[in-house]
Amino acid sequence: MSRRVPSLSLDTLPGVGLEEINDRAGLQTRVDTKYLIAPATHAHLLSALAQRPEWACLAIDGQRHFRYGSTYFDTPSLLTYHQHRQGRRRRFKIRTRAYLDTGDCSFEVKLRGARESTVKRRMSYAMDDADRLTARAQEFVAEVLDAAYGVEVPEHLAARARTEYRRHTLIDRAAGTRVTCDTALVCSSGDRRVAAGPMVVVETKATKPGNPVDRLMRSLGAHPIRLSKYCVATAVLNPDVPANPWARVLREWFGPTAATPAVWRVPEAA
Repeated sequence: MSRRVPSLSLDTLPGVGLEEINDRAGLQTRVDTKYLIAPATHAHLLSALAQRPEWACLAIDGQRHFRYGSTYFDTPSLLTYHQHRQGRRRRFKIRTRAYLDTGDCSFEVKLRGARESTVKRRMSYAMDDADRLTARAQEFVAEVLDAAYGVEVPEHLAARARTEYRRHTLIDRAAGTRVTCDTALVCSSGDRRVAAGPMVVVETKATKPGNPVDRLMRSLGAHPIRLSKYCVATAVLNPDVPANPWARVLREWFGPTAATPAVWRVPEAA
């Protein structure tokens, strides 16, 4: 017998401000665990966390869902994409992160750290520059890659893919564990736009794996997956590139034809 799906409302969780989230769970070196789940499973997750007094939801001016945009930079040969596809130990991603509701923007280099941790290096960035690399951004990438891996900046970096989605953020105020839930993903490059299905990406961010949310996810039948929004976007926008690590994700998130050599186009928003 299937379980009754609880009503989905973030208002059942107490609100918490961004400053407290950054103070308690502003992890720049962390272990990320990702899940791709159905909306019904997401509702069960929220219902379970709402019953635990330590959990809260990011709220700014009464708003709990926020629009995000990320522009990813890569070489013409998609160097960073293939680093991730091949599971290279010294891999990285270069992106801007735009907070579309507030007008804030940051420039980030994400690195693979020790013991499968994620290390993020970030600097503030002008929203008008979100889709391009400034001279200072090039210098920042050079500094980060030299310090982390002793390598130079790849040549001919340029914007290769953009993602937009809606996110709500949950936090365990006692343990500092943070959980992000992303929906309504749209991938684009130039005039190509691809809309994902109604699945939810849940990501736990903690100092170590095996936190209570990961255990809760297992109890709901969810299992960790390998998922990168940039890599998924690149795969659906460029169906001729190898994408075997994300074949199941592509089918579940974009439909059974996502791995075939065709690019879906959706109408531009009015």
